[in-house]
Amino acid sequence: MIPVDGQTMREVAPTFSGENGDRQARIIGAVGEILRSTLEEYDIANRLRIAHFLGQTCVESAGFRTTEEFASGEAYEGRKNLGNVKKGDGPLFKGRVLIQLTGRANYEKYGKALGVDLENDPATAAEPALSLRIACEYWRQKKINDASDRDDIMAVTKLINGGTNGLEDRRTFTSRAKAAVARLEGVQLSGAASDADPRPVLHRGSKGDAVAQLQSLLRRLNFAVAVDGDFGPGTEVAVTRFQSETGMTADGLVGPETWAALDVAGKIK
Repeated sequence: MIPVDGQTMREVAPTFSGENGDRQARIIGAVGEILRSTLEEYDIANRLRIAHFLGQTCVESAGFRTTEEFASGEAYEGRKNLGNVKKGDGPLFKGRVLIQLTGRANYEKYGKALGVDLENDPATAAEPALSLRIACEYWRQKKINDASDRDDIMAVTKLINGGTNGLEDRRTFTSRAKAAVARLEGVQLSGAASDADPRPVLHRGSKGDAVAQLQSLLRRLNFAVAVDGDFGPGTEVAVTRFQSETGMTADGLVGPETWAALDVAGKIK
């Protein structure tokens, strides 16, 4: 399991100061302690699943600075499709959790799944640690891992909020999460494989001569990338396509296995 924690969340999220910064620190502190073990429990365990989860929850929680909707919840009053059938249900069951769960029916459903009485104590859902578990349970029940494995951000977004609200922000923070997770994978892989291959583990955001070497190998294999030493989106697309074509996990991470496969393919070419 990739060792994600509070520091990973900080790398993904915007930086806040003052009261917003304090709220963010409290949430990241509480969630970060159990992030790795909780994600592993729900099989949100590979690079793409973790990145999409962190990117989406970062947007839903306004940069990990709230687990409760800022609005009053009056907009949900009388929404029978959300199970809000009693007076006051709108504000009482307004958006909470890292994914902004709304409505009496959802509080009842996910409370039962976790053995927590959220229907009679809805405010509990805003507690950061429980908020993470509810978000993970929602993720599992909606089968969002499947869309994450396809790296389909539009499908993931629709499963989270029913539409494509905030899609550009979701792209931005998911991309930041990919880089943060790739950095952790790089640390793991480079430490384990340094004797076998001295070349560094590369990922989106990497720069330098090793990236230029990678791009030269990709061009030799007819991938239309610039040799500029900057591992940007074009290089990532080429890498994932090469990995897919050669039967590897298409994660965009260039470790010892991918370096070796590029070497072999280049010689054949």
